[in-house]
This record gives sequence, structure tokens and C-alpha cells, in this order.
Amino acid sequence: MKLHEIKPVQGSKDRKRVGRGVGSGTGKTAGKGHNGQNSRSGGGVRLGFEGGQTPLFKRLPKRGFTNFTRKEYAIINLEDLNVFEEGTVVTPELLMEKRMIRKLEAGLKVLGNGKLDKKLTIKAHKVTRSAQEKIDAVGATVEVI
Repeated sequence: MKLHEIKPVQGSKDRKRVGRGVGSGTGKTAGKGHNGQNSRSGGGVRLGFEGGQTPLFKRLPKRGFTNFTRKEYAIINLEDLNVFEEGTVVTPELLMEKRMIRKLEAGLKVLGNGKLDKKLTIKAHKVTRSAQEKIDAVGATVEVI
């Protein structure tokens, strides 16, 4: 490779070098025009500003509320637990390891969707009534953590 064979990477282009003299095309006022708010340093308006008019986010009605004490449980259905061998101790850590739940925020809650076929020991933070009945019917056990 020789010096005259070097080319820039295809698709690349030089950044605009502003304020480097009149001949550069962006000299003197550096592409900002002559006067006004946007020509000054730190110029421009904040996000959502509408020139003094009441902004959209203030004009729209406020609805509902967010319960800041709400607990988000990772949920698992009974039918999903049939993948484990008979006699397995199913813990939240095991479910995370198998990627059956993504993250454990307030704990694990077992729901009663589907049917459980195997005798398992399930360790969870909460269990629904229907899930508890189906677990007891199979002869499996639940430990509330």
C-alpha cells in the first residue's frame, strides 16, 4: 500500500469544522446566523417550551395515581413447573437459573394455571388459593418463604 492508494472508509465523512475562517464555508458566524437566541452561547429553549404558551404537558388533564408501595412479584404457573424431575426443590434461584423468571423484585408468586403432574417441593413468597389446592391434590408441598 502506498500513500496515494489510501482512501477513507466508504460511508464515512469528515465532521463539520465550524469557525475556521471564511473560506471554510462555516466561518465568521459558524453557521449560526447573525443575531438571536440561537446564535448565543447556551442559547436555545428548554425541552417542551412553546414560546410562553402553556405547554402541552400542562394543558393535558392529569389522571390516575401511582401506588408507590405496590409490590411486583415474579409469577410462575403450575403447568410451567412440570419440566422439573419428581422430588425437586423448586426455589426462586433455580427458576432464575433456568431462565423461567427474569428477575425477583418482591418475590415469587405461584399461580394456579394448568395442572401439576409431579410431586415437587415449591418454595415461594406467595401462592394463590387455586394453586395451593392443585398442589395439595397431587401430594406436592409448598413452603412460604
